[in-house]
Amino acid sequence: MPRVVHFDIAADNPERAISFYREVFGWSFEEWEGPAPYWLIKTGDEGPGIDGGLSKKMPGAMLVNTIDVPSVEIFMQKITQSGGKILSPMQAIPGVGYLAYFQDTEGNVFGIMENNPEAKLEDVQQY
Repeated sequence: MPRVVHFDIAADNPERAISFYREVFGWSFEEWEGPAPYWLIKTGDEGPGIDGGLSKKMPGAMLVNTIDVPSVEIFMQKITQSGGKILSPMQAIPGVGYLAYFQDTEGNVFGIMENNPEAKLEDVQQY
């Protein structure tokens, strides 16, 4: 069964947000070596929970949960056939996998992620 595996926090001031979450919850942050400024968030090692990421806020950005799926392409079809809307087509994150963002029937935004360490930018076609 697909489960929430990641969350993203959008911040006007990433350094201020990192300081806030570090001080309040004790989370640790590591800058990602990707094409855009992004920090990986480690929320802990004990008990249930997930890790996430933090990025500079873009227009319309909000807290977003990402759900692990075996195939972004198959779930894109399921989502749209069930009344969901594609907000961002499938994109490759090199060395990580494939990602797309959607809006559910109630206006909530969520992402789906297919884990594939061999993902390359050129693998993705327009959907």
